[in-house]
Amino acid sequence: MKKTDTITASQQIDNYIKELGDWRGKMVARLRKLILDAAPELAEEWKWDTPVWSHKGNVVAAGVFKDHVKLNFFKGASLQDPKSLFNAGLDAKASRGIDIHEGEDVDESSLKELVRTAVAYNVSGSKKK
Repeated sequence: MKKTDTITASQQIDNYIKELGDWRGKMVARLRKLILDAAPELAEEWKWDTPVWSHKGNVVAAGVFKDHVKLNFFKGASLQDPKSLFNAGLDAKASRGIDIHEGEDVDESSLKELVRTAVAYNVSGSKKK
């Protein structure tokens, strides 16, 4: 039996954050709180060995790399980004990312608004025109 078969996705994310043990773990914990505060209807999932939040489809995933944490919005190319938070994957057909490096500030209110916009997009069933 795999480790993930016996614990919930939320517990898996808790463990992931603890195992990171550095600024990246603290950042994932902070981003998780912002995401869930912005859209409490989101379900936490553990997919592709990474935290994913979904509601009527995948909304956003948190990826951890050696020198940055990435938030990947699955349908980011279809979302309005008035504060220009997206700074990665700008050429991708569907997704957009936000790379956050150690010491960088996070525009919390804009990020929450972007999460709400992404959830609303999924709920509306919109397809990219």
